[in-house]
Amino acid sequence: MKSFLLALAPIVVFAQQEKTLSIEEYTPKSTLVVPHHSVKRAKYPFIDVHNHQRGEMPQAKLDQLVKEMDELNMGVMVNLSGSYGDRFKKTYDNMKGHYPNRFVVFANMDFSDLDAPEYAKKVADQFEKDVKNGAQGLKIFKNFGMDMKDTKGQRIHVDDPRFDGVFELCAKYHLPVLIHTAEPAAFFEPQDKFNERWLELKQFPSRARPSSRYPSWQTLMDEHFNLIAKHPKTIFISAHLAWMGGNLDELGRRLDKYPNMMTEIAAVVAELGRQPKHARAFFTKYQDRILFGKDTYEPVEYHTYFQLFETDDEYFDYFRKRHAFWQLYGLDLPDDVLRKFYYKNALRIIPGIDASRFPK
Repeated sequence: MKSFLLALAPIVVFAQQEKTLSIEEYTPKSTLVVPHHSVKRAKYPFIDVHNHQRGEMPQAKLDQLVKEMDELNMGVMVNLSGSYGDRFKKTYDNMKGHYPNRFVVFANMDFSDLDAPEYAKKVADQFEKDVKNGAQGLKIFKNFGMDMKDTKGQRIHVDDPRFDGVFELCAKYHLPVLIHTAEPAAFFEPQDKFNERWLELKQFPSRARPSSRYPSWQTLMDEHFNLIAKHPKTIFISAHLAWMGGNLDELGRRLDKYPNMMTEIAAVVAELGRQPKHARAFFTKYQDRILFGKDTYEPVEYHTYFQLFETDDEYFDYFRKRHAFWQLYGLDLPDDVLRKFYYKNALRIIPGIDASRFPK
C-alpha cells in the first residue's frame, strides 16, 4: 500500500501544480488543423497613417527603417511625433531630407503657458509656422482631455475653445487631424473578473483610469465628437476606431453623423478579428472612411494585420495575449476595399504624398 501511494505522489503533485496555473502561464497550443497563410508582405503598397518615430534618428537607422518598409510593402509612413518649432523642423529635415517621398510628418501643439492671455493666438501661430515648414497634418495625443490641466488644476477639455484657431487652420490648409481621445472603455471600468482587459491592467496598473482621477469614458468621447461637430470643414481621423471596435454599429452611426470624420485601425485589430463577418460588412459599407495604421512599430507584427485583412484564415493568434485571449479570423477584404483602406483614402485626405508610388 505504501509503495502504491508513493507511485501516485508525482501525479498528485502534478495535478496540484496544474490547478495553480495563472492566466499568464496558461498558453494552450491549438490542435485545430485549418488552412493558414503567412503573409509577410502586403498585397498592395500601403500608407501607415499612425506611427511614431524619433525624427532625428541617425542616417543608418533611417536607412534600415526604409529597408524594412520596403520588405513590408509600406509605401509611406506617417510619423505622428513631429513635435513643433525647431524640433519639428529637425525631424522634417532629417526624414524628408533623406527620403522625401517615403515619410509624412505631422506636427503637434505647444501646450506651454496654457493660461496665458495670448495662448490661443500663440498656439495657432506656432502651428501655422510648422505648416509652412512642411507639416502635413496635426496629431493630438491622449493626454489632451484626459491628463492635461491648467495652473488651477482644472482639466483641459477635448473641445476647449482655446484650440479652435488651430483646428480652423487645419481646415484652411486642408490638413487632417489625427486625434487620440481616451483609452479602451474597459480601462475606465472596475478591474474585476468581468473586465476583458483585466490581464493588461494587472500587467500595467498605470493604464487604469479610475473615476477618482479621470472623467468617464463617455464624457471624453462626448467631447471628442463635439469637437468634430464644431469644426465641420476640418477632417478628423479618430484614432483606434474611436475605441468602438467592439461596437461597430455605434461607430457607423458616428461616421454617418459626422461626414468630416475618418477613422483608423491602429492597435485595435483584435476587436475586428473576433467578428469577421460583421467587420467585413462594416469595411465594405464605410470603405471610404477607414485608414490603415499600426501605432507601435514592430515589423513582424504587420504580418498579422496582412493575414487579418487579406485572407479568410480561421482561428489564428494575435501577437499580444493581454489584448486578446481569443483567436482571430480573417476578413478577406475585396480588392477594391483593400486598396482604399491601404492607400487610396490616405492619398485623398493627406496632402503632398507622392501618388506615383501606388497603383493607379
